[in-house]
Amino acid sequence: MKRNKLLEAIHETAEGMYKAGVMDEKTMRKFDVMCLPYIKNYTPSQIRNLRRRHKLSQAVFAAYLNTTPSTIQKWEQGQKKPSNIAFKLLNLIDKHGISLLAA
Repeated sequence: MKRNKLLEAIHETAEGMYKAGVMDEKTMRKFDVMCLPYIKNYTPSQIRNLRRRHKLSQAVFAAYLNTTPSTIQKWEQGQKKPSNIAFKLLNLIDKHGISLLAA
């Protein structure tokens, strides 16, 4: 069983216990945090490959991420690292595609 599936099962069980009144809200919130998905930190080449996989220029990719082309260029050259929220967005694009951000 993959880690994601295991965490989903654990969280679902905890949620059932909470709804049944067997677990308090404070404990449930601890399970919520524990079961958050892993956020991958992308290397400069992985960021470039992700952008290219979606056939986007740096300018268009930057627009999707609400940043500047210069920032994308610096990420891809390793001169700057994405923020935690940017890593989250990169993970979402990688998992669900760029159209997720177009909505």
